[in-house]
Amino acid sequence: MSSSTVITNIATLVTNDPSLGDRSPLGLIQDAAVVIDGDRVAWTGESRKAPATDNRVDAGGRAVLPGFVDSHSHLVFAGDRTQEFNARMSGRSYSAGGIRTTVAATRAATDAELEANLTRYLGEALRQGTTTFETKSGYGLTVEDESRALRIAAAHTDEVTYLGAHIVPPDHTDDPAAYVALVTGEMLDACAPHARWIDVFCEKGAFDGDQARAILTAGRARGLHPRIHANQLSYGPGVRLAVELDAASADHCTHLTDADVDALASGSTVATLLPGAEFSTRAEWPDARRLLDAGVTVALSTDCNPGSSFTSSVPFCIALAVRDMGMTPDEAVWSATAGGAAALRRTDIGRLAPGARADLTLLDAPSHVHLAYRPGVPLVSGVWRRGVREV
Repeated sequence: MSSSTVITNIATLVTNDPSLGDRSPLGLIQDAAVVIDGDRVAWTGESRKAPATDNRVDAGGRAVLPGFVDSHSHLVFAGDRTQEFNARMSGRSYSAGGIRTTVAATRAATDAELEANLTRYLGEALRQGTTTFETKSGYGLTVEDESRALRIAAAHTDEVTYLGAHIVPPDHTDDPAAYVALVTGEMLDACAPHARWIDVFCEKGAFDGDQARAILTAGRARGLHPRIHANQLSYGPGVRLAVELDAASADHCTHLTDADVDALASGSTVATLLPGAEFSTRAEWPDARRLLDAGVTVALSTDCNPGSSFTSSVPFCIALAVRDMGMTPDEAVWSATAGGAAALRRTDIGRLAPGARADLTLLDAPSHVHLAYRPGVPLVSGVWRRGVREV
């Protein structure tokens, strides 16, 4: 039998339910309590009105918000790209390495080594408040290596993405069409049973619009829903293709035309922004303000990967989004919780209202605003996932 727990004496509770509390998008409740029954939220409201429960936790005047939803990461990999990062930060050109360096290391790693690496970064993310994460393949780029990456990931999350179309691997450089045929044929057959999503890096030097459409359409025919790496390095067709195909998200969205923004605003595709990548590559920041003002749904995620964004910290990305992308603290927190849930087309996470999954983050601060106000400070002091305290 499940037991019930009330977390009381919460200074600020972020529910992400605008029908609650102050009726803002965050649905803020002051001097609040939340009741967990089993793996679900059973009640939220003012502390003085909290019902009786089996157990009681005193939040001590701290803030509580939904667990972060990291809807874009690349965690099944081996190896390290320290030299590449050091060269980039030192202003030197660096032509060797890149994704191909990680591909070589990942192919050489054992299943046990890949899983140990994955669980290491999942633990790191959990301690920083992440309770739901999506992760991708994309560092194997053979039938066997892509399918094993997804099999390993699927043991740890339901949000698994097939990214055989990350880049054209060195063994297919002279015949990219043959690699697209592999990605949409034998590799897809092996990978589809282990994945929910299909992704493609639609970018110059990776896959063009026609190739991306063929890959995503083939995946959709096998029951995988599209998401796209779009418009990260340059203007291109990725964002409008995402909307055309009803992709759950277009990720990066750094270089956008007015037509791209209009397309996102008129569709259901979420714009997932990944400020860790811009931080780590010294690239142009995405203009979140432009998207939000146009009515686009925005998510914030880490893009955790060994090359361009080696951070598992959603709080860090929130601080970057507020400081450099034009978001308010409220908008950034919403985007890292409810926005991430929208990018995964989930309604059971990213909010703290009756019926939602009991994924909560307790901050050692009185308000969620401190995530941006105190950047770099380890503010997460407690994490509940599916109603169980894990941190």
